[in-house]
Amino acid sequence: MFAELLARSNFSFLTGASHPEELVVRAQELGLAAIALTDRMGLYGSVRAHAQGRESDQRVIVGAELVLDPPVPSRSPNSPTEARLFALSHAPSVVLLARDHEGYSNLCRLLTLAHADRPKGEGGLRLDDLATYHQGLVAIVPAPRDPDGPDAPPDELLSIVSGVFEERGFLSAHRHLDGLDVVRLAAVEAWSARHSIDVVASARPLFHRRSRKVVADVLDCSREGTTLDRAGTALSANTEAFLRSEPEMQRLFRERPAWVDRSGEVASACRFSLSELRYHFPCALAPGESAADKLRRLSLEGGLRRYPGGVPSGVAEQIEKELSLIQTLGVAPYFLSTWEIVEIARARRILCQGRGSAANSAVCYVLGITAVDPARSNLLFERFMSAERSEPPDIDIDFEHERREEVIQEIYARHGRDRAAMVSEVICYRGKSALREVGKVFGLSLEQIDRLAGTITHWDSAEVSDSRLREMGLDPADARLRQSVMLARAIEGFPRHLSIHVGGFVLSARPLHEVAPIEPARMPERTVMPWDKDDIEALGFFKIDVLGLGMLTAIRKCLALIWQDGALRVGGESPGFDPIEALARVPAEDSGVYDQCCRADTVGVFQIESRAQMAMLPRLKPRRFYDLVVEVALVRPGPIQGGMVHPYLRRRNGEEPGSSPHPSLEPILARTLGVPLFQEQVMQIAIVGAGYTGG
Repeated sequence: MFAELLARSNFSFLTGASHPEELVVRAQELGLAAIALTDRMGLYGSVRAHAQGRESDQRVIVGAELVLDPPVPSRSPNSPTEARLFALSHAPSVVLLARDHEGYSNLCRLLTLAHADRPKGEGGLRLDDLATYHQGLVAIVPAPRDPDGPDAPPDELLSIVSGVFEERGFLSAHRHLDGLDVVRLAAVEAWSARHSIDVVASARPLFHRRSRKVVADVLDCSREGTTLDRAGTALSANTEAFLRSEPEMQRLFRERPAWVDRSGEVASACRFSLSELRYHFPCALAPGESAADKLRRLSLEGGLRRYPGGVPSGVAEQIEKELSLIQTLGVAPYFLSTWEIVEIARARRILCQGRGSAANSAVCYVLGITAVDPARSNLLFERFMSAERSEPPDIDIDFEHERREEVIQEIYARHGRDRAAMVSEVICYRGKSALREVGKVFGLSLEQIDRLAGTITHWDSAEVSDSRLREMGLDPADARLRQSVMLARAIEGFPRHLSIHVGGFVLSARPLHEVAPIEPARMPERTVMPWDKDDIEALGFFKIDVLGLGMLTAIRKCLALIWQDGALRVGGESPGFDPIEALARVPAEDSGVYDQCCRADTVGVFQIESRAQMAMLPRLKPRRFYDLVVEVALVRPGPIQGGMVHPYLRRRNGEEPGSSPHPSLEPILARTLGVPLFQEQVMQIAIVGAGYTGG
């Protein structure tokens, strides 16, 4: 059966014109034996293709297309313009497919080496690296667009594919009916005979359906900084670069059917799947001590520090409950890694604080990750972590914004850049940016582009009505304008480039190149892995968010002044100012603070300083910490759109009874007067409802 081994998605960044998921779904519709996603210079879309493959029951092969370094063109470009237009999309390259886990690790290593010590977005494969790290990989040299063009494979590459890869090395051939098929196939056959390399057939697709060709043209022009009018023959001649079925490929290569069949044979040997990846957090342990043992020891020590007079019985029970679940789920190394990062900050006297659902954990409190005392809070640990949910725990930590970089660089120094990397963020086209980009490609004037982009807000889609265009002084009948709007909608959501996540870190007990490539970020002294937080979660990897918060800097300076005056100390003495411990010793429930909150005198107070929050404070009249928790939750899209705000306020003011709709929901809704305000309450209600219906 035919398998497509050289597919590109829009994660080739301004080259492919289909999402990875679209290619995988189309491959399943066409009945392909497999599809290999081989984006240029990275595995950027591989996780999404893998996830869609599992859902669609379509086998997906992991691979990438690597450009050679330095490019070895068979002839010099005719002009600087030609050199610029063809530098990225037409240069000698080799496609590498992972046959097994060793091959995948070597692919990640080669990508890491290709990007190392280069500016972001640049990279090139050295042939000596390819010859060294070839085990477990299939190498396919793609047929060039023009055998006499700059993308023709050099003899050095063909010699390595033949002599080093042997039966794992191939040439590929494609027919795009562009007037070069005859000379292209003749060149492939000549290279095959000269170097004894077998040939496989490919559609060399850039999109899953013909209709995406116009999108590919727009992306090509955007990448090269030109317009459709000026691009000329730099664009592909037709719509033939689409994903094809086996019968279509057999017709195209009816004189060479073995090439089509060989693609399926190559695919059958590539058995690696991303589901095989096993990720382990680093964890320094004493001889004979397990991660769970160390976490228990640190939790007991932290409990004595947090509660000098003895750990309250309820808190001790909660700690035991959490430790038991943590051990069952095998996530103790995650907590230990998080604790280690907090200790980095503590050693440097940098204030930090765990945020979000981690504040529901007593273990996080005694480890010093959070400062929310479970002895005076009715915490719902299951919001943070539970046996029923397969999601990994997610601990976000805020650090003083002025000193966060110290923590980041210390993490790199302790673990090494081969075992620590930040998570990427995929920057995608939104409505406004899509309209601007496409407008430039269509040659609209800057004034027209500004007006066109001005028809929508930053968060709107690129859908623009005729009436709105008229309001902005534009002619809806203008063909270029209409096409610009249409294609802006088409590329909305397409990845534009990779950026660096605001603070997400992945730490590994083993070299990261065994599970993912590593690239330098544009920001100095930062390295990243090429997947975003959703991809990381899909693979079951844990990340730790090392975030910056300006308010913590102000709080730390304030705490330092208070500590110097002798307050916030245990027994009046302390070996030194520890802002993390000082924060936990701030007296609880100060009535004067709540008086200020009721007056909405909260300018500069984190979380309750916005106009909407300040408008709500006098209506809710908070008198304890949980009231502020509710107040912050009320001024959120969910409760507002769900009509929960006014019922809660009426019940709080005694205007109507605060009862739950059913006795079984009383334990869930009692604290919020029968009104569901939090996500975990909704989840618990769903669980109770499923129990009644047998669902």
